[in-house]
Amino acid sequence: MTSVDHRPDPAGIARFRALCGDRRWSARMAEIARRADSASLAGRVALQRHALELALARLAEPVALAKATPAERRVIAFATDAVRLAETLPATPRKRLRARIEAALTGDGTLVPLFHLVHTAARARARGFEVAFSGLAEDTPWDLTLTREGHAAEVVCETVSAEEGRQVHRGDWCALVDRISPELQTWLAAHPGRYLLKMTLPGGMATDAQVAELHGRISTLLAEQKRQDAGADAVLKLDPLVLAGAQAATRGLPAQLRAQFGEEAHLAVTAAPDGGSVFVMAARAGRENAIADAACRRMAEAAEARLSGRHPGILAIFLDDLDRTEWRSLRERMELEGATRRWMTEPSARRVVAVSCISRLELLGIAPPDGAPEGELRFRNPSHPAAKSQALAPAILSSN
Repeated sequence: MTSVDHRPDPAGIARFRALCGDRRWSARMAEIARRADSASLAGRVALQRHALELALARLAEPVALAKATPAERRVIAFATDAVRLAETLPATPRKRLRARIEAALTGDGTLVPLFHLVHTAARARARGFEVAFSGLAEDTPWDLTLTREGHAAEVVCETVSAEEGRQVHRGDWCALVDRISPELQTWLAAHPGRYLLKMTLPGGMATDAQVAELHGRISTLLAEQKRQDAGADAVLKLDPLVLAGAQAATRGLPAQLRAQFGEEAHLAVTAAPDGGSVFVMAARAGRENAIADAACRRMAEAAEARLSGRHPGILAIFLDDLDRTEWRSLRERMELEGATRRWMTEPSARRVVAVSCISRLELLGIAPPDGAPEGELRFRNPSHPAAKSQALAPAILSSN
C-alpha cells in the first residue's frame, strides 16, 4: 500500500477520478451533496455513509491536501492502489473493476467494498503472501488468491451493513424523524414544555409502510393530546422529560439520553427556536440488535456460494454502518467472537479456515480502543485441516 507517512501526491486523486470517469465522479459528488446538504437527520447520515467519497473530493483541493490527516492519507492511498491495480489488469478484468466502481458510485453504493478489497490485499502482502486478484482477473467467485511456500488460500471480501442486524433500521428511523419534525415544532409552539415520547416497537421497524403507520399514530396522539397509545406493533408513551440537568441547555441532552436509554436506542431531539421547549423521541425494538448474527448469516452465504473448497477459505468481513460505540461494544462483549465461533462449528463453515472482521475505523487506521488491536479481529477455525499450516499461519492465527 502507498505509505501514509509521505506527502500525498495530488496526481493520485486525479488519476482515481479518471478511473471512475470524470463525468460519473462529478455527477456522483453532486448527488451526494444534494443528499447531505440539509438539516435533516437523513442528510447527516448521508454525510457519514459517503465520508470516503467526500474526503477524496475535498482533498482534491491543494490547501486541504496539504493538511490531510493520517486517516485522509489512507483514503488517498487506497485510491492510489486502485489506480495501480487497474493499470496491471488486461482489458476484460479492467472492465470488471470499472463495473465495481460504477456500482460504488450508484444509488446507496459506496467506495467501501473497493477499498476493503485493496486494503485486504495490502495486509496479505505485508504478511509475506503473493496476492492475485482472482475475482477480477479470472472472474472467480472469491476475490483474492494468496500463495506462500506452495500453499494457496482463497479470500472472499464481503461487506455487511449493520442495518441487517438492527430491529429498527437507522434509515427508517431517520425517515420517521424527518417526517415528524415539522409537526413537532408546531406542536411545541402550542404546548411549551419539555417532553419525552418513549416508543417500544416489538416487531422493529424496517419498511416504509411501518414508518408511515408510526408517523400517523404519533400525529394522532399529539393531536388528541393523549398520553399513551398501545398496540401490537408499537407502544407510545408521552411523559414530561425528567433528566438530571435537563433544564440546562439542550446541547448536553444527547449524552444524558444515551446514558439513560443505552446504545441500541434511537434518539431524536427537537427544540423550539427559543430553546426553552424540547421534544425528545426515544425508540427501542422488542429485541436486542443482532448485528453479529447478521454477519454470521452472510459468512455462511459467502462460504457456500463463493469458496470452491479446493483451497482453504478466508472470509474478510467488513462491517459497515456502525458507529464507534456499537463497534467497541461488539468487541468488548465478545458478541462477534461468540457468534463467529459458534458458526464455525456448523457445516456451512467447512470450507473456511479463518475469518477476519474490520470496520471503517480499522480501514482508516484508528487506534484502540475505538479500533481493533492489530487492525482487525481474526478467528481461526480449529476444525479445518489447514488450521495448523505454518505457511498459512500469518493469515489465520487468531489475535484474540
